[in-house]
Amino acid sequence: MTPKAKILVVEDEKDILELVRYNLTREGYAVVGITSGEEALRAARKERPDLIILDLMLPGVDGLEVCKIVKNDPETRDLPIMMLTAKGEESDIVLGLGLGADDYVTKPFSPKVLMARVKALLTRIKRPAATDETATLQAAGLLLDPDRLEVRVQGNPVDLTATEFRMLHLLMRKPGRVFARYQIVDAARGEDYPVTERSVDVHIVSLRKKLGELGKMIETVRGVGYRFRESDS
Repeated sequence: MTPKAKILVVEDEKDILELVRYNLTREGYAVVGITSGEEALRAARKERPDLIILDLMLPGVDGLEVCKIVKNDPETRDLPIMMLTAKGEESDIVLGLGLGADDYVTKPFSPKVLMARVKALLTRIKRPAATDETATLQAAGLLLDPDRLEVRVQGNPVDLTATEFRMLHLLMRKPGRVFARYQIVDAARGEDYPVTERSVDVHIVSLRKKLGELGKMIETVRGVGYRFRESDS
């Protein structure tokens, strides 16, 4: 039977490495286990995994540096990274996501939840991406047309501000990805419209209200920011 995907697990605690390896293997994934940052960098190039599960507190080159190097290397920058770490402070999560991590799971963790997050991330990256910023986006009964600067809910037009439109566009283009508030600020800031991290929350409240029942598609990630819910499939 062909494995679902190859996953590189970088974890220096042997018991945790074996726990993650066991659960991934049971789900049908091929697993490569690594215990140091230096080995991880070599394996990322050699193995070309479909996903890297990366601990942060590693001997030698730590996980943040590994993530930074992988994401800055043209040969490996498209490899998705899920951080799995005991460092769960808001500043740690924001830093990890800012370096390019695609997901962030804190220890202690539930193996079932971890497997669900792995499956969701792999499904998301295999889905054809709308790399064209002018592509029309659709989810449930929500439609966003960048060319016409138009948003419709169940076919009915919705009047959004320019800032709300930019925020929704950012979130809808990468469903399931968590965006920190500062990332949303960067995407929504216009030439003459200042946006602060605190005001992001206010704009999101307004945006959800205007989207009505579909406002629940914009999910809060406590202490970090927001994401657009992946369509049920």
